[in-house]
Amino acid sequence: MAAAPLLPSATSLPAQAEEPRTAAKAIPLPITRTLAEWVVASRPADIPAAVRKEAVRSIVNVIGATVGGSSDPTIATALRAITPYSGPARAALFGRSERLDGINAAVVNGISSHVLDFDDTELSMVIHPAGVVAFALLGLAADHPITGADFLHAFILGTEVESRIGRAIYPTHYDVGFHITATTGVFGAAAACGKILGLDTQKMVYALGTAAVQSAGLQVAFGSMGKAFQVGRAAGNGLFAARLAEQGFTSSDASLEGFNGYFTATTRQRNDTAAIANLGQYYEISQNTYKPFPCGIVIHPVLDAAIQLYKENHIPAEQIASVTIKGNPLILQLTGKKTPQTGLEGKFSVFHSTAIALIRGHVGLAEYSTPAVLDPAVVALRSRVEVLPDAAIPSDQVFVTLKTRDGRTFDKHIEHAIGSVERPMTNADLDEKFRGLADGILTKPQASKLLAMCWSVESLPDVATLATAGARSA
Repeated sequence: MAAAPLLPSATSLPAQAEEPRTAAKAIPLPITRTLAEWVVASRPADIPAAVRKEAVRSIVNVIGATVGGSSDPTIATALRAITPYSGPARAALFGRSERLDGINAAVVNGISSHVLDFDDTELSMVIHPAGVVAFALLGLAADHPITGADFLHAFILGTEVESRIGRAIYPTHYDVGFHITATTGVFGAAAACGKILGLDTQKMVYALGTAAVQSAGLQVAFGSMGKAFQVGRAAGNGLFAARLAEQGFTSSDASLEGFNGYFTATTRQRNDTAAIANLGQYYEISQNTYKPFPCGIVIHPVLDAAIQLYKENHIPAEQIASVTIKGNPLILQLTGKKTPQTGLEGKFSVFHSTAIALIRGHVGLAEYSTPAVLDPAVVALRSRVEVLPDAAIPSDQVFVTLKTRDGRTFDKHIEHAIGSVERPMTNADLDEKFRGLADGILTKPQASKLLAMCWSVESLPDVATLATAGARSA
């Protein structure tokens, strides 16, 4: 196969020409085996220092989000259902005192990582890559010792596999209603755990195939506990797929590209080349971003604009006649709930988010509580928010026009939202976010110790100590 050009920048990737989903090719590209061969052959020394650095930042961010999410009612609910069926309780849970077996711990930690919608994002595909892979690996670490260096290497490989598969099926995979973080995350989790287990190429092919038949996740669950569950279940399923393959459990040799395979079943258009072009030369984790706001990522440019309008003008809510948002169609597709009734639903309402940002001038966890969503002043203002979708506008850009009852007009254009690749959160920003999420769940000394361990994850003798350091005493 001829060498393909290096992948372009993240903002231009969705515009790549896509290959139609047809059976016209007699011999499809061997995607499943190529990915498996690459994962098996990769060595830590192959990973550039800049990629390892961004992977560490991803770990810091996702563990902070997981500690913060551990106190959400979703977690207690899940534990009541899962605990009676758990095996040996050897795996710790971040922010919790309970212990579970490795697979169920991967599920619960994965749910915690996503429940606040405060995890990382690869914006060009709207994939949150870290949580599924990280917590599958940490679940495995409860029974299979993993050094920090091996953990980081496997984490990078896993996030690359899930993102490459996402690249091949985006955007129509998303357009038909799949939740791409969960559906592709299971592949990344399987690849990462398979790497740690030392699977050979054929068994890695089987691990990816068993991941394919477990791939699940639907956007219809957004705004409910089901959204975070999909991410946690993907972590557990990926670990299970790798363990099955380790024991010789078989699957198709072409689960991704084969006739009636994963690509055929889950997307209207596909770009097979994007899944395998320049493996080892370009890493998707390099484009990872971190959320300053705990809500759907496509709202972030709107929040950036609204907060700036608040700080610059301090217009009372009752004086705002209308707010018009012109942005990418994903805003309405993913966060178009006009009348949210709970905090979880508010995270997927651009109308609530805009209103509360213009009223309070900031947006944190409290702004996505159920009382905040039902605040009469917020409810009144959100009814005066309008969204005009425009496919020509990139997803991290927005135009906001605010009109007052006395005839004044205020415009704000956000070219790149805070937290984007172009305006990234600094390490200090990530520290502050981590400490804020851990506050009230871990003691300050415990939070500081865990944060330091995250930053030095590559040097840990046993990565399972991360989870025990982040757990609460019984």
